[in-house]
Amino acid sequence: MSDWPGGWTGDTRDSGGDRYGRGSASAQPEGARVMRHVQRGQVPGPRPSAPPRGGVPAQPAYGNGERYQDGYDSGYNTGQVYGSGGGRRGGDDDDYYGTARPRPNWRRRIKVGSLTLVVVLLAVSIGTYFWADSKLKREVDLSKVIDRPAEGEGTNYLIVGSDSREGMTAEEKKKLHTGSAEGKRTDSMMILHVGSNGNTLISLPRDSNVVIPTFVGSESGKTYQGTGRQVKLNAAYAEDGPELLVRTVEYNTGLRIDHYAEIGFAGFAKIVDAVGGVEMDIPKAFKDKNSGADFKAGKQTLNGEQALAFVRTRYAFAGSDLDRTKNQQKFLAALASQAATPSTVLNPFKLYPTMGAGLDTLVVDKDMSLFDLASMFWAMKGITGGDGTSMNMPLSGNAANGNLQWDTAKVKTLVNELKNDEKVTVSGD
Repeated sequence: MSDWPGGWTGDTRDSGGDRYGRGSASAQPEGARVMRHVQRGQVPGPRPSAPPRGGVPAQPAYGNGERYQDGYDSGYNTGQVYGSGGGRRGGDDDDYYGTARPRPNWRRRIKVGSLTLVVVLLAVSIGTYFWADSKLKREVDLSKVIDRPAEGEGTNYLIVGSDSREGMTAEEKKKLHTGSAEGKRTDSMMILHVGSNGNTLISLPRDSNVVIPTFVGSESGKTYQGTGRQVKLNAAYAEDGPELLVRTVEYNTGLRIDHYAEIGFAGFAKIVDAVGGVEMDIPKAFKDKNSGADFKAGKQTLNGEQALAFVRTRYAFAGSDLDRTKNQQKFLAALASQAATPSTVLNPFKLYPTMGAGLDTLVVDKDMSLFDLASMFWAMKGITGGDGTSMNMPLSGNAANGNLQWDTAKVKTLVNELKNDEKVTVSGD
């Protein structure tokens, strides 16, 4: 048997006969011949009859016009040695070898992203809660207050602005015109009733004529018998602090105070600066060298220093303390409204400094929770928007000692309405 390819023999090689297989006598070389493919084993699985996207049509038969029974075609004569069909097959969803990649599961991605966002928000909220709760100064013990009125409907807060200079430097005292008096006194006092029939904010003039009742000293624990002595309301705070002030308010009104909140000069100014100032519409220009006030008429944005001067001014007004309490209500409502705007609440660079400034100097009772504090804040904001009433305690004139005398009949009606959480019908000056 010959070892040469078909058509070759030793003789024909040498004799120049039908050389190179079928051969040709032409001087031109023969065209390319298709070499029969030698299969090296069974290829698993049949190839599809139709070419995939981007593929190459089926190739012609090899040599004798026959294809192998398994349909395998190496594509050697077209350069498609590995059957890839002209480079990369298929579209963007196919891999290099023509296998389709799974499409992204957007529903699952959205679900996972939403869950992650909820977890992050929950973690931030919980962290913020514990941070804020830890900063609250729960220093007032209302359990020391004796002979308290019965509880009524709704919740009553006693909100106090004190002239405390605690933690202030000499430069800050000079800048804010606070003076350097030792101790602290109440500069403003308000009762805020939060109920289902509208919220009510009642200013208690510091010069109100009240009776100091029998009380137990907050520090000494000693009982001090009441003698019927009549003093200005702010004297109660100066004498024995928040506990005696609550006792005096409850005794003279018959209304139970559920929570107590107090803020000093420094904290007040810092809150205003933290929210970026508070816009006020001042109807008439005024000056007061004692508070440092110097305001022109019209709309203007007050910073912390100006705001403190605005709420403390009393000598520039004919009505003195009554006009001042009206300004205090007006400003506190505007401050609450400004602090609750989306630009503050949704901006951590404003929200946390605002909360920190308030919580650093805010003194509350031992039972006050952050939810109670939030309720108080939102109620004050609501009053700004017309959801409630703001008023002064009804007055009947001046007492014999020159202090402001409450209108006993109107105060009784007002207190009964608040106790029963009814709509307030009484008006104040």
